[in-house]
Amino acid sequence: MDFKKCAVCNKDYPSAELILGDNIHHEIERLIKVDRPGWKDSSYICKNDYEKYRISHIIELISDEHSQIEKLESEVVRNIKASELVTSSLSPDSNQEFTFGEKIADKVAEFGGSWKFIILFFVLLTAWIVINSHFLLTKPFDPFPFILMNLILSCLAAIQAPIIMMSQNRQEAKDRLRAENDYKINLKAEIEIRTLHEKVDHLLLAQWSKMIEIQKLQIDLLSEIREKVKTEKI
Repeated sequence: MDFKKCAVCNKDYPSAELILGDNIHHEIERLIKVDRPGWKDSSYICKNDYEKYRISHIIELISDEHSQIEKLESEVVRNIKASELVTSSLSPDSNQEFTFGEKIADKVAEFGGSWKFIILFFVLLTAWIVINSHFLLTKPFDPFPFILMNLILSCLAAIQAPIIMMSQNRQEAKDRLRAENDYKINLKAEIEIRTLHEKVDHLLLAQWSKMIEIQKLQIDLLSEIREKVKTEKI
């Protein structure tokens, strides 16, 4: 019977119980070369040592898959945090200082477009007419047709209109900033979604390749078991 030495444990075994290095998967051979730098394709390894390296290779595949999943989860969390920071930093109303005139314009526009102004306006007009019609019949300061009241109302409208326009211009600028903000956020979200799709596709491809490699190892194990069963029957 022909005996040869295992390059890993340095023990002599029959040739039938040894595996030639040229018939070993490259990934398993890589693990063997880490422990045995002098390993060659013409070297032999016993089945016990081969099983140890094969199990180590399977454990390595599983751990690599687990690490890739953890890496993907951490990247997703980091992208979510980055999105929150970008959203807060692009807010059009954040850290913005207004001038005194802009504040006055906003207050006037806010008050002029409220029910308080309309009610107060009609109350003053009614009081003005009543006072000049009944209480001051002898000597009214603004007799009918209330020319002074018309003058005051015209001046009020002339002053109120440009103030409201100033507030509307500021509101238009704020709306434009909000639109730009929404566009930037949507664009960033689209880019992140595409990136995540690419990462998931890459992860799926890596998983499929590892599954195929594990299936090949399983097929080899089943073939060895079948050969052993046939040998025992003979």
